[in-house]
Order: sequence, then C-alpha cells, then structure tokens
Amino acid sequence: MWNSEEIRKKFIDFFIEKGHLEIPGVPLTFYDPTLLFVSAGMVPFKPYILGEKTPPQKRVVNCQKCFRTVDIEKVGTNGRSLTFFEMLGNWSFGDYWKEEAISFALELLVNVFKIEKEKLYITVFGGDKEIPEDKETIEIWKNFGIDERKIFKLSRDNNFWIAGNFGPCGPCTEIYYDLGEEIGCKKKECQPGCDCDRFLEIWNLVFMEYYLDEKGNLSKLSQKNVDTGAGLERLALVLQNKKSVFETDLFLSIIQELEKEGVKDIKSQRIIADHLKGAVFLISEGVFPSNVDRGYVLRRILRRSVKYLKMLGLSKKSLISPIKKIGKIYENIYPEIKQKEEEIITVILKEAEIFEKTLNKGLNKFYSEIENLKKSNKKEISGKVAFDLYQSYGFPLELTEELAKEEGFLVDKEGFKLEFEKHKEISRVGAEKKFGGIGKTPDYQAIKHHTATHLLHAALRKILGEKVKQMGSDITSERLRFDFSFDRKLTQEELIQIENLVNQKIKEDLEVKKEEMSLKEALKSGALAFFKEKYPERVTVYTIGDFSKEICAGPHVKRTSELGKFKILKEESAGAGIRRIRAKVE
Repeated sequence: MWNSEEIRKKFIDFFIEKGHLEIPGVPLTFYDPTLLFVSAGMVPFKPYILGEKTPPQKRVVNCQKCFRTVDIEKVGTNGRSLTFFEMLGNWSFGDYWKEEAISFALELLVNVFKIEKEKLYITVFGGDKEIPEDKETIEIWKNFGIDERKIFKLSRDNNFWIAGNFGPCGPCTEIYYDLGEEIGCKKKECQPGCDCDRFLEIWNLVFMEYYLDEKGNLSKLSQKNVDTGAGLERLALVLQNKKSVFETDLFLSIIQELEKEGVKDIKSQRIIADHLKGAVFLISEGVFPSNVDRGYVLRRILRRSVKYLKMLGLSKKSLISPIKKIGKIYENIYPEIKQKEEEIITVILKEAEIFEKTLNKGLNKFYSEIENLKKSNKKEISGKVAFDLYQSYGFPLELTEELAKEEGFLVDKEGFKLEFEKHKEISRVGAEKKFGGIGKTPDYQAIKHHTATHLLHAALRKILGEKVKQMGSDITSERLRFDFSFDRKLTQEELIQIENLVNQKIKEDLEVKKEEMSLKEALKSGALAFFKEKYPERVTVYTIGDFSKEICAGPHVKRTSELGKFKILKEESAGAGIRRIRAKVE
C-alpha cells in the first residue's frame, strides 16, 4: 500500500524520467490579482502559459499547496471535498499535446500505481456554441483501450477549466475512479459528474489553448499548453483502498485525535479536521484572523470549527492535539508547520477564545429570531439581523447562512450588504473627523504621527524579526495606533529598545524621500508592501535614510528631526496573533 509521501515522490520521479523539470511549489499567498489564495497548480505558471515569460524548461512537474473556498459548505457532507489540498501536476508549455498527456496519465496510473483500468471512467468537453465537442480526445482515449461506453461528454461547467474569473483556460478531460455500486446514490443513471461519492475524479488534464477576458470573450493563446492536476488526497484514497480522503494517512491521525477529544460525529470530525489543517497552513504563511480578505477566510473556517466544538460541549483546548498531528504528518514535506507550531496554536486558541465569548449569546439571538419568524410565517432572516450577528457576535455571514439552512430558512444577503456598506460609510466619516481630515487637509501633528509609523514599523522588524507585518493603523492628531503580527506580549526591555531605536533615527535627521514608480519597480527595490494587491499600477515610495522603505500614499514630513521625541504609551493585544502599540511624538 502506498503512503502519501511515496505517492508524492513517485509522481514527481515519474515525470522527471519523462524529461520534466521539477519546480518547487509556491506559498498559498502567492500574489495573483484575481485570487486570494493559490487555488490551482496553474496559478504561478500563468506567465509561461500566456507566453509572457520563457519557462526554465518546456516540460515541468510540481506539487502545489492549494486552498479553495468554493467547497467550504460541502466539507463534511461527503468523503472528498476539502478546502486545503495538494495538487500534483505535469506541464507542457508549447511542447507535447493531448495524446502524450493522456498516455503519461494512463501509464502512471495503470502501470506504476497498478490501478485497475476497468475502474477508470473518462469525461470530455461536449461542446457548446463557441467551442466544438472535443472529438480528438475521445478518439485518443478509445485508441488507448478505454471503452467508449465509459467516456462521457459533459458541459462547460464540468469540463472547461479556468482558475479565477478570467485568464488562460481550455477544455479538459477528467479521469474518474469507480469506488463501486454500493457507494453513493445507487441510481442506475449514476455516472461521472454525479454529485454522489461513487465516481471520484482523480486527475484533470486541461488543454490550455484559450484566454477568457474580463468581458467574457474567448481568444486563442499564442501556444498550446498542457496543465494537469491530480489531487494527492484523492490518489491516496484510491491507492490506500479507502472510501474517504479522511480515512487516508493525510487525515486519519487527526480524526483519531479528535475522537479521543470527544468529537464522535463524522461530519464534525471532517469539518474540524479540514478547517484546522487549512488554518494551520494559512497561519504558517503569516495570515491572521481579521474581517477582510485572507484574514476573513481564516476567521470563517476557524469560527466554523469552534461552532461545531461548542455544539458538542467541547472547549478550544480540544484543538491542540489535532494541530500537533498536522505538524507530524507534514514534518518531512513542510517542516515550517512543526517549526511554527507554538505560534500557530497561540493564534488559533486566541481566535477561538474571542469567538467563544460571544458564540452562545449570538446563538441565542439567532434562535430567538428564528422563533419570531416562525410565529409570523416568514422564512427569511433580514439583512439587518444578519449584520447584527456579524457586528455584535462575530458571526461570518456564511455561518448565519449555514445555521439558517439547517432550520429551513434563507438569509437576505443583499440586505446584509446594504447594512455593511452603510456601516462602512459611517466609519469612514468618523475616521476622517477623528483624523483631522487626513488624506484631504491633514494637520501637521497627524502628518508627524503618520511618518512615525514608518519608523516604528522598521524598528519592530529590526528588533523582533522580519516576520512582523503591519496589520493596520489609525492616526489622529493626538496619537498613533499601529497593529502588527506577533504571537506574544512584548517585554518591557523590547519596548524600550524599540522606542530608543525610533528616537535614534529621529535624532539622525534622516531625509524622508518621496519617489513615484511602477508597482513592479517598487517591489523590486525592496519597498514593503503587505497590501500590494490593493495598489494601483503607479505607486509612491517613501524612503527614510537606509532604515525604512515602504509603499505609501502619504503625507509625510520632510526630515525625521521634525518629529521631536517618540514615546510608546501602551502595548496590548488586538486579536489572535496581532499586537497593538499606541504611541505619540512631541
């Protein structure tokens, strides 16, 4: 029986023997303007597919960590849906095409992994108004001995692949494994593409020859590319003769640990195991719980896990031993998980603690609303109530939707959005008043505080290490507030060192230099940009001596000596894995 490490290694070695160059995977947070996370193996290779850059070799192979949010609601309801997973892939950039890609896949599955050919089923693109049926691929499969009765033509929704809303794309052919008639819906018409568990997609071969623009128009790429993705967890399911990915060696020890902690329900086990694994990998890459972007996704999966724990009467401490099992599973492949284990546990437990405090009150509010709606024969929770659950009790909208669905109710999502926008506008106006009009007509003291945040940020990174990242700031004429990623309370000695270093740079009377350049040039120059996905094509970079360099919209003083004396007023927690410093200059 193959274990997961052997499967991963054999896949890579097989394609190296076929002339492919192994390329390391990129972080889940790899920058792509169309995505929050790397959701497919193709993401880092887009420039090669588009012909914008020359690949190191025309044939490459890799193993890529992926995170997808589209399946969050499905996790736990079946044996295959995951948020975090690993994708094994082989690539051809203008080299081989359909026949060779299909022959490689069959050779590896049947000759190397010894999977029974009779259990393989195939889907192909059935065509539509824009693109014809992929008859070429059908004939190739038949020539390789696949019975035509096991080849199914599916629609664009199933067999046309694109990562994100626009970009390189193309028809695909998928390889399914039949887990047996006793699995799934048991209907006679059950076939690949059915939403039940019987037919498991284990490999997707994408023939990238088109580009879909933002307006929905298709055009031909300058070269034909092959992009394949074989899910490691699903291959492990087949090769380890299991019925669910949660029974494989990539999950079993986590599930067993959850069972020891008192999580007996299968659905809860699967949801917590998957979400916990996703959270562990995101935190290891510097993502922290918040109400926006990546941090919101992390918060959502953690709070969903905590909800299931609380429903079973268990505490956040039940998560510690499963987290340690995750580190053990991946210690030879992703050693950073084990290395950062203490920090990861701290962040998760802090977020769980924050949510636990309001969860019961929020649930009482939710079920009280449900009772009121039942009395009035209504079936929809208003946007105002959904926003109140979000604002007052920390319920992500998706959690409210999930709870509502369990009770047979809907949620007014549009109403929620309106309430959210209304809240943002009130907050914006309040912030402008508080800040003395920064960004429009800022006063001099506010500008000094804004410049001081750059010095503070640089000092924190010098003294605490470069894992420190800015998580937010708030500036007024009276003081500055700076939030940053860090997993513990700062010591008094560290605070004195930080304060002294900032004051040293103020005394050095350093020039605050302003330059305009492209975002690409700014990043290349070493300018800090932790929110670069929000930046325009042209940005402003502020450099303070050789001490600080950041992309920032300003405004700033001309020289550091204008700041006077910097003093830290308070250091405190601002959330899970986030610290806050309040300070001022005089």
